[in-house]
Amino acid sequence: MQITLSETRDLNIDEVVALYKANQWSAAEKPQALFNALLHSHTLISAWDNDKLVGIGNAISDGYLVVYYPHLLVHPDYQGKGIGHQIVAKMQEKYASFHMQMLTADGKAIDFYKKNGFERAGQTEPMWMYNGDEH
Repeated sequence: MQITLSETRDLNIDEVVALYKANQWSAAEKPQALFNALLHSHTLISAWDNDKLVGIGNAISDGYLVVYYPHLLVHPDYQGKGIGHQIVAKMQEKYASFHMQMLTADGKAIDFYKKNGFERAGQTEPMWMYNGDEH
């Protein structure tokens, strides 16, 4: 299996929604908003197995000090093969020197992000106004 990462935004909305549905993410219920959000991200990285979309990650940033990583998904059939790590490494090529890199993680994602250098932010508490239901 040869996975290729891309920063182009040549994505098909149906493939994106299928990836989110495969991971049971509620953003799939708002396909056009999801697609627009990804396309307007500061950075968007997609992972491909030939012509099949198997992973995606995005970043929202001011471009200088702060970056937030809202989404990182790998198709369940491809999880555990290093694809998520490759996407994080690609993001680090751009954002490693930033003052603050942030994300929200729960469940199995916590261990994944710890393995990739993230740690709990002191005694902070995650807070949000959220319309999803998968957390």
